[in-house]
Amino acid sequence: MSKLSCMQFVFLLFEIFVLGFQTTGAQSVGVCYGRNGNNLPNAQATINLFRAKGIRRMRLYDPVQPALQALRGSNIEIILDVPNTQLQSLQDPAGARTWVRNNIQNYLPGVRFRYIAVGNEVDPNNGGTSRYVNLVLTAMRNVHNAIVAAGLQNQIKVSTATYSGVTDGFPPSQGSFKDNAKGFIEPIIRFLAQNNLPLLANIYPYFSHIGTPQSDLQYALFTAPNVVVTDPVGSRQYRNLFDALLDTLYSAVERSGGRNVEIVVSESGWPSAGGREASVQNAGTYYRNLINHVRGNGTPKRPGKPIETYLFAMFDENIKGDAETEKHFGLFNPTTQQPKYQLSF
Repeated sequence: MSKLSCMQFVFLLFEIFVLGFQTTGAQSVGVCYGRNGNNLPNAQATINLFRAKGIRRMRLYDPVQPALQALRGSNIEIILDVPNTQLQSLQDPAGARTWVRNNIQNYLPGVRFRYIAVGNEVDPNNGGTSRYVNLVLTAMRNVHNAIVAAGLQNQIKVSTATYSGVTDGFPPSQGSFKDNAKGFIEPIIRFLAQNNLPLLANIYPYFSHIGTPQSDLQYALFTAPNVVVTDPVGSRQYRNLFDALLDTLYSAVERSGGRNVEIVVSESGWPSAGGREASVQNAGTYYRNLINHVRGNGTPKRPGKPIETYLFAMFDENIKGDAETEKHFGLFNPTTQQPKYQLSF
């Protein structure tokens, strides 16, 4: 090899390394595509907006055909949910195989599936979801077996999406699952650990902040000038509430036999209106700081690597939920498709 060609080869390797590093960082952030609105752009326009803004990961809450069709060839990786209302149909292995065939295999190779979230925020303490508690693990197992039977287990990971509401404990090293949730969640954690699968988790410093008297807004917005919480176990120091909530969940998962289970933050956001501390300024600060933080800092308990995180949500959803704040989590105006905040993906 000539001196010139050798130098070109080295430079090419360097370019590949840098590109790979940049891609890994950029891809740690995705956006959730919620559809609880009557003024939303159609699926194709939405996927076009994802691509135009450089958003390469998406969470889609139900396997709606127009969205999956629009995703073909987009190169966007997705979390696809099995809605709670469909869990009953997956108690039978044949039903799970049918679901995987209809909603996954029929869209391959054009759609890049990353995770399947079997149920969302099912919690024995929540009257709205407690009726699904006995359905989640069987549905997860059946969907996972269907994915394995299809030879897709190296591409697609099966999980469920939980949230901070199932944990207790402070400081973060003392995190554990609530006593009356352990019977539900601990077998799920063991299943994930046995099959090398991640746990999906919705982490909202906003709700924790407004639900805690005397809570520090700067701590919730990643703007605290000093350490706010020092955990005596490992002398870990916390400057933001996001890390504290995530590490509390990591501690709970470890106590339940999931020491090697990774957590993917499947939702996190801040409302721009509708409640206390809900403003465009606070939401913009939160989203910008969250994006910067998860690209490589890790948490005190799991430092030094990106935290795969999905921002909630793409659009304001004007028919979502009972609380007014739930209608104002969008990053983009659904009518004009213009951004509320200047964010870099």
